[in-house]
Order: sequence, then structure tokens, then C-alpha cells
Amino acid sequence: MLAAERHLKIIEIISETGSAQVEQLSKILDVSPMTIRRDLEKLQEGNMIERCHGGAVMKQEVNYFEKRKTHPGEKVKIAQKSADYVKNGDTIFLDAGTTTYEIAKLIKNMQDLTVITNDIEIASLLKNSDVELLVCGGNMQKSTGGMYGLFANQMMENVRLNIGFFGAASIDENFNVLTPTMDKVSFKRLVLKNCQRSFLVVDDSKFNRKALLKINNFKDYTGVITNKIFTRKELKSLDELGIRMITVK
Repeated sequence: MLAAERHLKIIEIISETGSAQVEQLSKILDVSPMTIRRDLEKLQEGNMIERCHGGAVMKQEVNYFEKRKTHPGEKVKIAQKSADYVKNGDTIFLDAGTTTYEIAKLIKNMQDLTVITNDIEIASLLKNSDVELLVCGGNMQKSTGGMYGLFANQMMENVRLNIGFFGAASIDENFNVLTPTMDKVSFKRLVLKNCQRSFLVVDDSKFNRKALLKINNFKDYTGVITNKIFTRKELKSLDELGIRMITVK
């Protein structure tokens, strides 16, 4: 078995069970424990898993309040540009995340605005605001305050939105939007499909990072709002893909 095939099998095993031990993987894949340790180190370098004593676990999302502390100025600037696209009378979706939380702070006093969110922190912020607020039910991801799963998907299935703002955990070199969390994939794809316009709102720390699962690609959004400064090569690729980039400074 090639190393790449073995890596995929290791990810599959850890994804199904949440964790795996070196000895267990060694027996299943019929290779030495030393080989498994090297595989796990490689996967950890790629941000796919986290090493633990004697084995590995699935990569976990960063805690919500830890995220709030990182790149706060950049998130505010991205939120300010994002809010420019919201009009009175719109029905909008705010994805769970700290940049979308900043958007919520800017639009909470707008008139005749309906906000749907799967983020309990955003919901708490908007509960006494002027906007009409709808909150997705579902299974709560406690580390991030996001709601996902069957009930969240069922609620959003028939909702039609003027505009949606989406966050991201990781973006790879091909401008794929990635996540370590299975439930986010189906939920975000579903909501995006129901948006007339959609924007990915991400600061530059999210770029060139790996994660287990692909949600979609930059080209699936109306535009991408970010503070990242791209190289000429990257700009050429983005232009060829027809991706609308909105850069804040």
C-alpha cells in the first residue's frame, strides 16, 4: 500500500471512531508502528489530525472565544465591507463564526431586516435588536457555538435568502474551502444553494491551511471579502477562474 493510500485509510479510521492508537493502526494496515508514527506526524503537519499519547484524534475546531482574540482588526474591516451589501428589507444568513459576529454588530439596528443564523452567540447579540431573528435548531458544536445536523438542514431546506455571509476554517492553495467537521459540509452547501448572493468572509490567517473535508470553492460564491494580499500568480489564477475578490486594507 502506498503512503498516500495509507494516509487516507488512517483518516477514514480516525474519522469513524474519533481516535486511534498506533498499535491498532499498525495491525489494521499491516505495517510497523514506526511507519504509523511517521504517517501520523505527516498528517498532523497537514493539519488533518492531532497527535495524542499513543495515537491520534480528529482535528478539533478552535474554541470560539479564542477565535475572537485573533485578528480582531482585520475581522472588523471585513465586516464593515460586508455590511455595505446589506439593504433594508433583506433576508440574510450569518454563518457561525467570529467575522460574521462582527457583521451582526453592524447591522443589528437596521430596519425591516430578517437575519437567520446557526450561531448562538450571534443570536444572543441580536435577541434584543431591531432585526427579525430566526435561529437554526440542531446539534450544537460546543467549541464554536454553531448549530448543525439534521434539524438545521431541514430548517434551511426551504428558506430563500437575499444574501449569505459564510466563514471558513481553512483555504488551500487551489482556493478550496475546507473544514475538519463533517456536519458543516452538507449544511453550508445547502444554505449556499438557497442564497441569491453569497460572500465568503475570511481573514488572511485562513489561507494555505489544510483540513479533512472540502465544502466548496471560491468560484461558488458571488464574491470573497478578505484582507489577504495575493501574489501575481494567485491573482492570475483567481482571474482565470472568474472569482470576484473584494480586498479590504
